Amino acid sequence: MLYLCGELILKRKNKMEKDERREPEIVFSRSVKAGKRIYYLDVRKARNEDLYLCITESKRRQAEGEEAPSFEKHKLFLYKEDFAHFTEGLNEVIGYIRDQLGTIEERPEWTPEAKEEAAVEEESKKKGLLGFLRK
Repeated sequence: MLYLCGELILKRKNKMEKDERREPEIVFSRSVKAGKRIYYLDVRKARNEDLYLCITESKRRQAEGEEAPSFEKHKLFLYKEDFAHFTEGLNEVIGYIRDQLGTIEERPEWTPEAKEEAAVEEESKKKGLLGFLRK
């Protein structure tokens, strides 16, 4: 009997630990595509019902010889008490970069087709127009 009680307590403890490790609920999300990267801006709800921002950078990687690409991910958690300082710092840094570089061109949207077109264009520059037409 004592053994069964101990086993039940252990199972319950393991279940509670699994529940605690569950990903917090995402209540709002937005993705931003930027070249080969995608930034996910997720508003999550903590166990205490507080909201915070999780920024995930997902970068596409394709190793030589592999058919399917893999994704490298990095996460940053930003809590509401840090929003003002974070946005102030981010705006200051972006302003500095704009002052140094002047006009910043927006990145065109990346698609596999755009990558192929860029490769064809690069090849034509290397071979010249006649070499490209002979192909």
